[in-house]
Amino acid sequence: MKNSLKENAVSFLQLVASGEVREAYSRYISPDFRHHNPFFRGDADSLMLAMEENAAQNPNKSLEVKRVIEDENMVVVYSHIKQKPDDLGVAVVHIFRFHNESIVELWDVGQPIPENSPNENGVF
Repeated sequence: MKNSLKENAVSFLQLVASGEVREAYSRYISPDFRHHNPFFRGDADSLMLAMEENAAQNPNKSLEVKRVIEDENMVVVYSHIKQKPDDLGVAVVHIFRFHNESIVELWDVGQPIPENSPNENGVF
């Protein structure tokens, strides 16, 4: 039985967060992958190398998935990512576009979690 696109997106993020970046890429990234992170070139290799560097610098990184939405070939994952256990972390939205079961396009946006916020509902 094949995985759902939601499962593939979450598995990709969990592998990357745990430092298994090349495994994540070999399982889920399409050869014609492109991304829209404004800090790196739009190709697969530049993002993969940045993810590996981040994993080496932050071996205790954590990712907690809060919401996952699938709509046809698109998956949106809303998560809480901490680079270090004592960080407040960042609320991150990853938007994946799939072709078949492979990720062909990725967008990501993040919002640092403030120490003091007037919002009584919290970030999540």
